[in-house]
Amino acid sequence: MVFDGTICADDDEKYMREALNEAAQAAAEGEVPVGAVIVKDGRIIARAHNTIETAHRSSAHAEMLAIDAAEEELGAKWLSGATMYVTLEPCSMCAGAMVLARISRLVIGADDPKTGACGSLYDIAGDGKLNHRIEITRGVLGDECSAVLKDFFRSRRK
Repeated sequence: MVFDGTICADDDEKYMREALNEAAQAAAEGEVPVGAVIVKDGRIIARAHNTIETAHRSSAHAEMLAIDAAEEELGAKWLSGATMYVTLEPCSMCAGAMVLARISRLVIGADDPKTGACGSLYDIAGDGKLNHRIEITRGVLGDECSAVLKDFFRSRRK
């Protein structure tokens, strides 16, 4: 539901579930289970999951792939007015790409204290020295997002 341009908490959960579906697909492919969707005007315009191992590309993070797909969908380099939903806090590469693409809002499932660049380790998304800042909502379906990652790495250690 959208009211006066503000996305309701129910919508945040709905779209984070879509990102979790992408994360599940990544896990099924043997990838670290991170999923992302980008929403603009109440419509999913892009979705992606990590393909680093299968694509043999260090930049094939869910967020980077979703940004590429959204820009292609819109035929534009700016994603102003768009919200990205991602199951794990973005790294510095992805946070930087979101700033450059001018994503308006970021909804994070699980924080990443080791490499998170949207408030945990660094705060690229909110750095006042940059030309764009991103509004951030944290912890949406955070327990579920964390569990997907923990289960994946637990199964890899066995």
